[in-house]
Amino acid sequence: MRTDFDFPTKNLIGPVVFRPDFNDGQIIDVNQAWSLFFTAGQDDNVLGQQRELGRFFTNTLIAIGTAGILWGASFANFV
Repeated sequence: MRTDFDFPTKNLIGPVVFRPDFNDGQIIDVNQAWSLFFTAGQDDNVLGQQRELGRFFTNTLIAIGTAGILWGASFANFV
């Protein structure tokens, strides 16, 4: 898929991940990933440059998943 369209920035309304100058193939960090998730791909710098907020969201998601698995395993015997 070629993404070499040259639209002016003011006329570009689509997601930031499809812009040719997004990240030049570099790996995005945790904050960029969560920013893209919360803004539906429109902005990758909503959470800023500090990594603590991105790690908080990641750890919260892991904790919710772990709690759900433990909850299901502990109450599976009552069904």
